[in-house]
Amino acid sequence: MSEKAPQKFTDLLSGKLSAKLPGKLAERAERGPVVAVVKLHGVITSTPSPMSRPTISTQTAESALTRAFGHDRLAGVVLAVNSPGGAPTQSALVADRIRELAAEKDVPVLAYCEDVAASGGYWLACAADEIYAHPTSIVGSVGVVSASFGLTGLIEKLGVERRVYTAGEHKVRLDPFRPEKEEDVQWLRGLQGELHEQFRDWVRKRRGSKLQSSDDDLFSGEVWTGAKAAELGLVDGVGSLREIVKEKFPDAHLHIVEQRKPLLARLGMSSSVRLGGSPADAVLSTVEALEHRAMWNRFGL
Repeated sequence: MSEKAPQKFTDLLSGKLSAKLPGKLAERAERGPVVAVVKLHGVITSTPSPMSRPTISTQTAESALTRAFGHDRLAGVVLAVNSPGGAPTQSALVADRIRELAAEKDVPVLAYCEDVAASGGYWLACAADEIYAHPTSIVGSVGVVSASFGLTGLIEKLGVERRVYTAGEHKVRLDPFRPEKEEDVQWLRGLQGELHEQFRDWVRKRRGSKLQSSDDDLFSGEVWTGAKAAELGLVDGVGSLREIVKEKFPDAHLHIVEQRKPLLARLGMSSSVRLGGSPADAVLSTVEALEHRAMWNRFGL
């Protein structure tokens, strides 16, 4: 055996050669704590799409969260959030799952707000023990929004007669093909108010005394830069993700975990193509794209 052989063996044991080893061999050769970074990117929706655009839901996030919290040398988990929001129930369910896994594994959870963590995106961030952002990030939008169209004039011009039959006087509310009723609007506002209060309660529970402004200011649906959000107590500090992880976990290395990609993205197909290729599919694809694009556009993205 040459004189250099013992040193090579020592280097291997110390992990110096782990970067040269493939796949799981490198992971086994490395020693020390691991910080799992879970990418939660996209609109939050209960109907994940096969298109190439990412979405967030209990279905799409479960595998990534399970893998992130399942590492055998786990020192902490970072949620890399980049979302304009979406469905409130899915936001709450994913956040609840994060807290469940954090308690089960007894590890700290940090959130990092990337381009935007607004509305449901901020709800997800609040599942962390601490929240950080880049100074230019868009953070907040603690509110509830609903949107639709009134198409009564359109169907009249087309000579279309709307026929709806129900059992229950309130079964059809806010039908876009019928004139708007004030009582239906008031019902919707009441529903929004209940959801808004649940959102406020969640933020107060998770952020507590860190919040530095009144409810009227923080929960008005307004958004702020990451720098301003830090002043308001919506986030704990600003910087880059790697800077923050290095400060909090100086001896750890990062393990990136992404959500499962949509079907067409895995097949290498364009987001403008929907399986089946029918005209109806094309319309659905266009509507879906416009809805998601509109959510990002609200924040200039």
